[in-house]
Amino acid sequence: MQRLCDEVIELIFYELDDPTALTLTSKHFYNVSHDPYVRAHYFLNRYGRMDAMFWALGRGKIMTDKVIDILISSGAYVSRYLVQVAIHHYFRSANHFIKTAWVRNMSIPVFAHFMKVACGLFDEVPLGKNEDDGYFFAVFLKESRLPPDMKSTKWETVRDIFGKYKFIPFSMKDPLMVQLPIALAIEPRLLPYAEANGFHMDTKYRDFVFRKMFEKMTLNNGERSDDILRNVRELRRLDNRMFLSRTVAAEICMESKSNESAYRALKILDRTKELLFDLSTVVAELIKLFVKTRSITSAYTINVLRHLYADFPSTDPTVRIVMLLTACLSDNVLGQPNPSGTLKSKLEPLGLLPLTRKDIVNILTNPFVEKHSAVVDFAKDEMNLSSSDVKDILQEVAVKCLRIGSKGKTLKKLVDCHPYLHTVLQENAVQRYAINLDDLPPYDDEEACAAYEAPLCRDFNTSSKAIRNNSGAASLHSVVPNASGDLAETGDAVAADSREMDEDESGPVEVETGHESELGIIGQDTLSSMIRQDEMAPTRSRRRSLYFSYFGPDTTGKLGYPTDFIPVGRWVKERYPVRSAMAATFLTHAVINNNTTLLHGFFTCNTPSTNYVSTSQHVPVTLKHFRLLARLGKAPNWCLYHEIENGAEFYFSEEDYLSKQPPATEPKRCNKMKVKLKETSPTIPRFSIQPGPSKVQISPRASKRRPRRSATAVMSYVIPDSDDEAIVEDDDENAVVVLMTMQAKKRRVESNLQRWIKHLSVLLAEEQKKYKDKRKRLEKSTPSDGRRRVAKSEFHKSLMVNLRSLRKLDLDKRKQLYGPDAAEDDYFTEDDGDDEYRQRTTRANKRRRVTT
Repeated sequence: MQRLCDEVIELIFYELDDPTALTLTSKHFYNVSHDPYVRAHYFLNRYGRMDAMFWALGRGKIMTDKVIDILISSGAYVSRYLVQVAIHHYFRSANHFIKTAWVRNMSIPVFAHFMKVACGLFDEVPLGKNEDDGYFFAVFLKESRLPPDMKSTKWETVRDIFGKYKFIPFSMKDPLMVQLPIALAIEPRLLPYAEANGFHMDTKYRDFVFRKMFEKMTLNNGERSDDILRNVRELRRLDNRMFLSRTVAAEICMESKSNESAYRALKILDRTKELLFDLSTVVAELIKLFVKTRSITSAYTINVLRHLYADFPSTDPTVRIVMLLTACLSDNVLGQPNPSGTLKSKLEPLGLLPLTRKDIVNILTNPFVEKHSAVVDFAKDEMNLSSSDVKDILQEVAVKCLRIGSKGKTLKKLVDCHPYLHTVLQENAVQRYAINLDDLPPYDDEEACAAYEAPLCRDFNTSSKAIRNNSGAASLHSVVPNASGDLAETGDAVAADSREMDEDESGPVEVETGHESELGIIGQDTLSSMIRQDEMAPTRSRRRSLYFSYFGPDTTGKLGYPTDFIPVGRWVKERYPVRSAMAATFLTHAVINNNTTLLHGFFTCNTPSTNYVSTSQHVPVTLKHFRLLARLGKAPNWCLYHEIENGAEFYFSEEDYLSKQPPATEPKRCNKMKVKLKETSPTIPRFSIQPGPSKVQISPRASKRRPRRSATAVMSYVIPDSDDEAIVEDDDENAVVVLMTMQAKKRRVESNLQRWIKHLSVLLAEEQKKYKDKRKRLEKSTPSDGRRRVAKSEFHKSLMVNLRSLRKLDLDKRKQLYGPDAAEDDYFTEDDGDDEYRQRTTRANKRRRVTT
């Protein structure tokens, strides 16, 4: 280290935040650190030319006259604002953003030299209160919304501050640093002066700058179109990277009624071809966003959309649907005494007449149209529809409403007015939306399984679209019916159905790619709301924060369902019997989508969980639900386990309780693993595995396997007439207990809980086998030094935990029935394998072998 040259030692100093400790290790290092050139260039190289003087003044103990001279001569930036703040801070004459000692660590002679040299750079340095350049800049920003005659700080004053006195916020901690882009939006002519002082205009400020240009002035209601056009063109001329994006243009269009000057200036820019996009296309894309969002019911939004449609008419079918909705949802048209005449008067100015059959269906299937009678009557009068045509339209609307989770009110009114739809809905739901294992993606395709969603009973509170976009487009192999009712292989059909479901629930999702993504994404927010969001965000990092953060303006208006809706699943539970094919189909979809709200409604129980008596108001849980979730690798909802704990009857599938014929015997497992019922003696009866209440069937043939001997079966002998109180009991009471226990054991049957535990144990063994096969396959494909860790599926982990709780619950119930010495049932046999999941309570007695 002693042989290093001075230049290398300087480079080492430049990489340290505080080289003081290193300078004390060697006399040579100490002498090099006292070189004024080394000290000055340490700040220049460490913090850059713009911040070097600010950080150097904070290290007052190493500052000397020569260091200050070298810093200024080497290009360290010094503005009059920096000199004013340093003098105020040193003499405590004014409070600024700096709360540390800073320049107060400098000695008086050194600071006096700094004032002499720095003040010599400018002709005058005002030091009075509210006379520094930062104060005038802040006042200029505050008065930006006032008319020109009411402003105290003129353009010439701000120009001299930037040009003559080199104003620039000298630290990132200065609050004025984040306000500088606002000044450029107010007066773009400041951009050349700011760039000359070292400011770099980042493109992340682009939308914010143009928002401030088009902002509505509260106290200045005059015509501002010319000023806006001049500022936009001047900023575009000074920096070709600054252009008006589609995001800001859509926000300006949302204020076309309240901010007319900005909207007029935007249309002028479009006519003169100064925009990088076509404004009519932006307006059409903006209108399409409201087809399935709650903001379409707002009177302000309806007026804005009509105004935009009048200026930029479009033939897009989605735009036509939105404009039809504006006529149906405005002024409570569908609830007035004469809705047909009022609806016609609103559609004629928009040029939307005559209506078509597709228009009527689109209106009635919209989530925010709940009254169908007025629309149907208007269609009869204007389109001359026959009764059969109306019946076909209502059937199509009712079937489509099944997929829209918030259309429970519409279905209720349709079925009440037209009872024949009750059977039509059940037939279509069972035929189109029945899900089996063959309809699901393969188990190995983890991305497809994670992205799979059932079309019915989707949860509004989950961000399924974001999950699907992150996981990529998954190929879903399922079977869906075509128009004729026949089953067709999926691919495009399921993808189209998923896209349609996304639009039904949350509106169309616009995906920007290529050149359009660089021009910005179109949203529903207004210009004022986005500016207010910027102002409410944290000061230091608000330019970096996402616009859809917690400070977002209106999140409820972007929801895809009305405020007081009835879920379709809840209506199905109330309208159809709980043991119907309709309820079973909707329950299957709710289980796959993990819709807790609907599952709680399907499993409604008025009695306490400890006194579970009947399942008359419950849609039965079946083993098929668990097998579907096992294929997808999703964890079952807690409601399913809760139903089993409360005594739900065991069924393999919904066909067991829907069919009138006795159910078939238990199907064989695919991996040829057999589940054998535990037999304790040849005379104990064998039990049927049919669902419903358990019935005893006498076995025609005794078991050949020797029954296992339980510790509880060992007979204990009591010494009669003994004086020991520990073993003497009342003979009559003991005889009654023994008799009751023997009678209970003779009547012993397999409970529903034990059936669930037995079959879920088999399912857990299958999951364990899949897990082991997957781990072996990955270890062979990617060999590594150590043992590779493979994650288990969510279903596997959930079943492991909850099956243990079910077994404990079953043991507690049997102890209540047979006494505290009841033996635990073993649900596995020697042929099942996978000893890891066999629960043993007793440990084998290991005796020490003695040799003679």
